[in-house]
Amino acid sequence: MKIVGCDLHARQQSVAVLDTETGELLERTLEHEGEQLRAFYQGLDGPVTVGIEATGAMQWFLQLMEELGVQCQVGHPAKIRAAETRKQKHDRRDARLILQLLTEQRFPQLWMPKSEERDLRTLLRDRHQWVRMRSRVQSTLQAIALNHGVRRGRSLWNKNGGREALVALSLPSYTAQRRDQLLCQYDSLNERVQELQRQVEAEAQQRPRARQLMTHPGVGPVTALATEVFLGDPGRFRNPKAVASYIGMIPCENSSAKRRRLGEISKEGNSLVRYLWCEAAMHAVNHDPELKRFYRRKLVQKGMGIARVGAARKLGIRLWIMLRDQIDYEEFCRRRRQEGETLAGMPDRNSGPASAVTGLTE
Repeated sequence: MKIVGCDLHARQQSVAVLDTETGELLERTLEHEGEQLRAFYQGLDGPVTVGIEATGAMQWFLQLMEELGVQCQVGHPAKIRAAETRKQKHDRRDARLILQLLTEQRFPQLWMPKSEERDLRTLLRDRHQWVRMRSRVQSTLQAIALNHGVRRGRSLWNKNGGREALVALSLPSYTAQRRDQLLCQYDSLNERVQELQRQVEAEAQQRPRARQLMTHPGVGPVTALATEVFLGDPGRFRNPKAVASYIGMIPCENSSAKRRRLGEISKEGNSLVRYLWCEAAMHAVNHDPELKRFYRRKLVQKGMGIARVGAARKLGIRLWIMLRDQIDYEEFCRRRRQEGETLAGMPDRNSGPASAVTGLTE
């Protein structure tokens, strides 16, 4: 068996190859141009395991390893770097460090999505980028309308009414030119967003788990599909707190001894899922009684920002439970009611001395 520690870069990579049978160690630097890289990995005999650090430009390398039938493990960059105590850092040392972690079975391997899930992630990110561009154009057009006394709000985008008032404005030459160009851009952007929206809806309808998530109030096809493909296998999370930590919805902490300091949320996770959960939570609190009570209570106690994030975290954990157990919203509510009925007969905490609870006397 051969174990390969690979320090991957854009144009080249440094590898350290260990033959576990003979103990021979080989170090090389491979250029990505040409067929040198493919020929090197094809020439490795027997089972081969390759370890790399996670990086944004690694998809082509993962596809190449999949084509060649080579097992490739992706590691957490920060944890890999933390394993090196010395301050000397260069490509050969990095490759040897990855090789050492692999041989000692201490390699911090990350979960990687399948190729189909990666493609759906690209679809969702593409749609989100087009929506953000459309929002910027809308904000600019709203500013032009407000500066000239047209206050229509959302109705400004209706073709019969608000948009006619915007087009009919008597503006200076450059401002009028800017308005006309922005309106054309808005039409093209809106058409592209609607096309991507139809693709997302079609993909969500084809996936049973996404359809189950859409039964929850406030959760549409975009949120359901994003939750499924970005969370991946729900069984890899130990508990709800691990889900919130993965998305970046737990508070930062700087505690010591008896003093506990909590800050804002860590945001060390997928920003798109975090944004979609927050948007969906604002719709869900209008239809789900339990979420509505929680949101209003936190709104009074902590303010709108914390209440919104708290409701989004609760919604995300609900969606994870529905994914894990493969149930819909109706079954989720039935289990919650059953759990509440079970706990209804239990004594409250700190409800008095033992004699008052058990009926025993001293």
